[in-house]
Amino acid sequence: MNNHESFFLKSPWTWKELLKLLTLVLVIVPIFIEYLLKEYLLHVLQNDLYSGTIVGLIMSFIFMFGLYIIAMKPHNLSWEEVGLKKFSNKYWGAIFGWTVVVIVTSIAIVVVMDALLEVGSENTKTDSLQSRMTLLNFLIGFVSAAIISPLYEEIFYRGFLYRFLRSKFGILISMLGSSFIFMIVHIPTFNTLPINFISGIVFAWTYEKSGSIIPAMIIHATFNGLAIILTALG
Repeated sequence: MNNHESFFLKSPWTWKELLKLLTLVLVIVPIFIEYLLKEYLLHVLQNDLYSGTIVGLIMSFIFMFGLYIIAMKPHNLSWEEVGLKKFSNKYWGAIFGWTVVVIVTSIAIVVVMDALLEVGSENTKTDSLQSRMTLLNFLIGFVSAAIISPLYEEIFYRGFLYRFLRSKFGILISMLGSSFIFMIVHIPTFNTLPINFISGIVFAWTYEKSGSIIPAMIIHATFNGLAIILTALG
């Protein structure tokens, strides 16, 4: 048994801590932050990009603070316990390969959905960015999508959630379960849900094989950053 396997066999958290954090992520944040606060900010700012970015910043703080207070501090844990640690240089080839897989698969999903369901890849954020394309707006969109989101989402959904499920149910169920939750939190951006699910599986797999969430962060950031660049060029 190698260090990666032993790392995933047992987690330091309980079901009680998981339920508290899932309540935060699936109930409190969607209702009070993603809906009520965003509606207020949208009314005040009249800009979905700005309101969405502010909401994203607040969400990232709530996710990390909640994770720290509920799951980290009570056990005196370091951030290495959620996968923030070095990985082998040999894994860079896999990072490149999985990045290509995520990009190609996402393009295929968009093409199929557009052809069969007439559902494109646009959403309110990308529409707002395209309609008000300035250097400042591009930088705001890029930082939000390619830096902030990959950081806190990988720490929570893979570093914490996948590791907890992995210690209870094994690889397959944990990959599917964590990816499903990662997908549903992206509602109501329905046109990206299949992409969120597939990419979640890839991110969990890279965490499993490397023992670190940093490869998933890199792939996640590259994919999101490329999407913002293409949106700006489009």
